Amino acid sequence: MDSSPAIISHARLDAVVFDLDGVVTQTSSVHAAAWKALFDSYLRTRAAHEGHDFRAFDEKTDYRLYVDGKPRYDGVRDFLAARGIELPWGQPSDPPGLETVCGLGNSKNVFFNAEVKEHGIKTYPSTVALIHRLRKAGMRVGLMSSSKNTAMILAVTGLTDLFEVRVDGVAGEELGLPGKPDPAMYLETARRLGVAPARAAVVEDALAGVEAGRRGGFGLVIGVDRLGQAEELRRHGADVVVKDLSEVAFEK
Repeated sequence: MDSSPAIISHARLDAVVFDLDGVVTQTSSVHAAAWKALFDSYLRTRAAHEGHDFRAFDEKTDYRLYVDGKPRYDGVRDFLAARGIELPWGQPSDPPGLETVCGLGNSKNVFFNAEVKEHGIKTYPSTVALIHRLRKAGMRVGLMSSSKNTAMILAVTGLTDLFEVRVDGVAGEELGLPGKPDPAMYLETARRLGVAPARAAVVEDALAGVEAGRRGGFGLVIGVDRLGQAEELRRHGADVVVKDLSEVAFEK
C-alpha cells in the first residue's frame, strides 16, 4: 500500500495495541450485515408510516462513515443523525425493538449474534502470527475493542489468552470512557500495559480508530485498509497504511 512496509521497532516501541474487528477477526462483514438488517427493518417501517421512500443502509459507505469502530449506541445515534432522525437515548436495559437509541442498539446485537451463530467467526492468520512474533520478542500486546461482544468473540475463535491486556466495550461502559474517535479507551489500554502512548503502536482498520490513535499521541498508528479507504485512513491519522499485516516488518 505504501512504498515501504510498516516497521514495528522494539528500539522505539514497547507495546502494540490491536483493534479486534477487521484487524484480528473477520467480523467487520458480520457487523455490517447486522447493522443492515437492523437499519433496513427500522427505516422501512418508518418510511411506510411517514409516507416517504425507503432508502436502505449501505453496507460499505454508511457502515464506514457512521458505525465502524464505534460503540454500538454511538453508531445508532450517528447513522440516524445522518438521515435526519433523532431518537431518545433510552437506557441500556431497553428491550430490543424499542424506538430508542439503546433499544435499536440492543436489536443490532440480536442480529449480530444470529449472524455469528449462522456463519461463525474467522480470524486473520497474518495478524495472529504477528502477535505471536511480537510476544516472543518481549513486546507488550494489548487489545482494545468498542464491542461488548469481545469476550464471546475471543472465546469462539480461541484467542482469549492471546492478549496480556484487554479493554472492551464492557470495560469502557463501566469506566465511563467515551468511544472512538476519542482516545480514552486506547489510553486506558496503554495504562494497563504500563507503557506511555508515545512508546506504543495502534493497529486499526476504522477511520474513528486511527483518529483515536493520533489524538492519543501514540508513537505509531498503522491503518489496515480492508474497505478501500487508504487515503481516508491517512487523513484521519494513520502513519502508514497496509492491506494486510503480513506487510508489517518487525525489528528487535
